[in-house]
Amino acid sequence: MTLVLEIEYLSGVSYAAIGPDSEVPDWPPQPDRIFSALVATWVARGQDRQEAGALEWLEHLPAPHVLASGAEHRTDAMVFVPPNDPRSDKQKSAKGVLPALRSRQPRRFPAARPHDRVVRLFWLDAKPGKETLAALQLVARDTAYVGHSASLTRCRFLLEHEAVDLSAARPAERRVYAGRLAELRQTFEAGRRPLPGAHVAPVSAAKRERANVFGERWLLLEHVSGEMPDLRACALVAKALRDSLLCGYRRIGLGDEIPEVVSGHDADGSPSRRPHLAIVPLPFAGFPYADGHAMGFALVPPQGSTILDEENFRKVLRKLAHINEGYGRRVLTLTTKEGTPSDRAFNIGLSPTFERPAGKRSLDPALYTRRARVFATTTPIVLDRHLKEEGAARNEEIATQIAVACRNTDLPTPEAVVADKHSAIEGVPSAYPSGKFPPWMRWRLPPSLASRQLTHAVVRFPEPVDGPVILCAGRFMGLGLCRPLHEEAR
Repeated sequence: MTLVLEIEYLSGVSYAAIGPDSEVPDWPPQPDRIFSALVATWVARGQDRQEAGALEWLEHLPAPHVLASGAEHRTDAMVFVPPNDPRSDKQKSAKGVLPALRSRQPRRFPAARPHDRVVRLFWLDAKPGKETLAALQLVARDTAYVGHSASLTRCRFLLEHEAVDLSAARPAERRVYAGRLAELRQTFEAGRRPLPGAHVAPVSAAKRERANVFGERWLLLEHVSGEMPDLRACALVAKALRDSLLCGYRRIGLGDEIPEVVSGHDADGSPSRRPHLAIVPLPFAGFPYADGHAMGFALVPPQGSTILDEENFRKVLRKLAHINEGYGRRVLTLTTKEGTPSDRAFNIGLSPTFERPAGKRSLDPALYTRRARVFATTTPIVLDRHLKEEGAARNEEIATQIAVACRNTDLPTPEAVVADKHSAIEGVPSAYPSGKFPPWMRWRLPPSLASRQLTHAVVRFPEPVDGPVILCAGRFMGLGLCRPLHEEAR
């Protein structure tokens, strides 16, 4: 038995975007968006208890398959719309009330024109009771739009007793989860914009096997407030970020159940020997006039890990990153403790997102995850061992250590390694300064790495490999991060 939700776009157009900064339409509609539309209808119908139970039953089902046609992305012009009405008398003024004087905010309304107006969602082996199906049908019947209110729809639930052909369907990209209804209610009551649902890891038999310990799907942390520390302090920010995540687990009562992939330690407290979460900076580098300042950070899970989609990890993020009314999104505030030396003190706001913010190409993970033969460091490599040689032999010793580090991260042995104090990526600070330099020109490292040798490098592999390439001792703290260097990387 298969539960089917059929949605027909009556006007032949779907207005929907993942976030306020999205420039492309969200097509096909994902289960989290559709579930939110059903919840909005449930609220408008009076929040019937039986219907709430049906929605809670629906949120416990596995992610459905989505059968939708292709669509033409309609060009969306920039329009300027007035902000919301003032919430209090103190905020009211002639400029805020009179239409002719109100300010305008730039907005886009991405739209998709599907080739087939009907979209179907399939939940295999779903067996709702008669009362549950009837309640779902009542909610679907009154759901007049999905996404923007201009996306007029007709919705209904069906039960298919025969086998369903899903050869043309695709797995959902985002899903709902247990507790999503309660989360949407709390968000609505607080007057906040809800976050997207959980992402579903893509499954494809034809997908190329990635010879890399690090995954290609990252959680971005865009810098939105406060003065971001210099890129040379990225390891300190990364350490503070990891400490904040560990604190988040303790705050939700899971201090004794922190996953090894997050903490980087075994149950007995010893350092983990398995790959775990890396925290890397995303600098403005590799472009004309780049100055190397950090525009944000990213959480990079090991290859095959689902930690970014696990419910406990999402609870931690919600606990740490509160909705900021000014930005209309969640912001994680990272602050060092009082008494910290001035060159390490910071108070910054980072906003988590899976989608690259519009106009900020430096925050695109594809800059690092592309397939290439030649990679160059954007943050210097922290060598695993202290150097013993001098002169030309020293460079050879560095190359040998980097080659070993490549093999340790499931990468092939490079055919050439060129080490230097300067990076081959434009805008990146040198590994170490020359002459009489101010303290801020040094790379600041955690105590465990402070005595290690730093070096930039260009690494050429005998065959193309998949990024990201993150090497040596500081790879989990944002050091040793590499980018494809040559045109072939594209």
